Amino acid sequence: MKTDTTLRLILGDQLNPEHSWFRHHHADVVYVMMEVRQETDYVLHHAQKIIAIFAGMRELARQLRAQGHRVHYLKIGDARNRQSLPANLDDAIEQFDAAEFEYQMPDEYRLEQQLARYTRNLPIPSRMVDSEHFYTRHDEAEQLFEGRKHWLMEHFYRAMRVKHGVLMDAAGKPQGGKWNYDHDNRKSWSGTPPQPDDFRPCHDHSALWLEIVASGARSFGEPNAEHFAWPLNRQEALQQLDGFIEHALPHFGEFQDAMSSRASRLFHSLLSFALNTKMLNPREVVRAVEQAWREGCAPLASAEGFIRQVLGWREYVRGVYWSRMPGYGQENVFGHSLPLPRWFWDGQTGMRCLASAIGDSLQHAHAHHIHRLMVIGNFALLAGLDPQELHEWYLGVYIDAFEWVEMPNTLGMSQFADGGLLATKPYVSSAAYIDRMSDYCKGCRYDRKARIGEDACPFNALYWDFFSRNEATLAGNPRIGMVYPQLRKMEPSAVQALRAQADAVRARLDTL
Repeated sequence: MKTDTTLRLILGDQLNPEHSWFRHHHADVVYVMMEVRQETDYVLHHAQKIIAIFAGMRELARQLRAQGHRVHYLKIGDARNRQSLPANLDDAIEQFDAAEFEYQMPDEYRLEQQLARYTRNLPIPSRMVDSEHFYTRHDEAEQLFEGRKHWLMEHFYRAMRVKHGVLMDAAGKPQGGKWNYDHDNRKSWSGTPPQPDDFRPCHDHSALWLEIVASGARSFGEPNAEHFAWPLNRQEALQQLDGFIEHALPHFGEFQDAMSSRASRLFHSLLSFALNTKMLNPREVVRAVEQAWREGCAPLASAEGFIRQVLGWREYVRGVYWSRMPGYGQENVFGHSLPLPRWFWDGQTGMRCLASAIGDSLQHAHAHHIHRLMVIGNFALLAGLDPQELHEWYLGVYIDAFEWVEMPNTLGMSQFADGGLLATKPYVSSAAYIDRMSDYCKGCRYDRKARIGEDACPFNALYWDFFSRNEATLAGNPRIGMVYPQLRKMEPSAVQALRAQADAVRARLDTL
């Protein structure tokens, strides 16, 4: 006799114990969770990313069982685990004689397509439900910009502020009279105020790490399994949010673009992993930050700068991703094709800024946005590294990287590979910017002021060569500034020398 059992699939980035699914207990509902090689292997992932997601999944399964829910959980090393979503779902449907199948909307295109194909061929009814996480529908940005030639994040962000009543006054105007305080948030950091203590929890996941290694799943980076500093569940993520609000938010704004060899975290929240796995909801994060400002615990520039990242940028890049898939991943407007240098995998380069940014990434599975954009991404774009290869590295190395948020940030914002759909200009600089915003140039083997010669900072010649090579594409961009007037004032021999220097740099990338 046919049962009435419903299978509900929970993916590894859907670790939200407050989803409406869990409000009531149903004896005929089985929640299916699985650790599968399909997900560890589609790109090479940082060890901490695999550990953190599996640990979070196991903890959610434990909590659901403790609350009386039925959970079918497959660990990475289970003999019955067939290591793919469809195969394991087939087995579960048969095992529980399921009458229905439900799943929350995946955030990644590849999983959305895989599950859509799978459910089309199911002999039982299926249903996709909302993940109940984002402010926007995935097509909302596309609808907002319908009929417009260009998309602008600032326009989207202001619309979201108005729609959701965030940092708005009683007259419907932005608090403080300005929408954006970005220009107030560009200070370098001298060491004062000190970087706050790390307010994340610490776990010993060495047993889990041994299971992952035994399964044959490949990874890179330091696992740090015995002293693992990423949240396990929503409770810990909320404690992390509270710690950020109290200790770091007051200084986040002014130092959000700063970099230092003495402090990799500075005043950044490190909440992106908890947000992107849905342990935290963006609404509660935004409310907490806005409330801290209203109570006088943080300046408006800090609160606005952080909220812009969550309510503005995070939702916006998701809209770009869903509007442009599946082709977005192949964008490469400059035709760049150089492979990643070997030091992307070990951090061993004489360029102190890159050694620090990549070293931190390998050590912590995290680097803040200026490391990602203005050091690693900046160099990759100037040197002409393959944007698709870089995208896979970013997707693998960062603990908060899921394709919906990482791909537009890498291909659009960092590499300008989409020709300007996402970003209004290429975000590149010579050594001068890095020197202004960090202490990396002090003690570096390369001379930050030199353009030519063996000891010249590679960023300098690559910077001028990038604009020289791409004049036909970029000269008409109104946000480029004085680059092309300066280039045209240079003697042809000086431009040629810069191009030769840049060619020499590209020829020895592995040994820089």
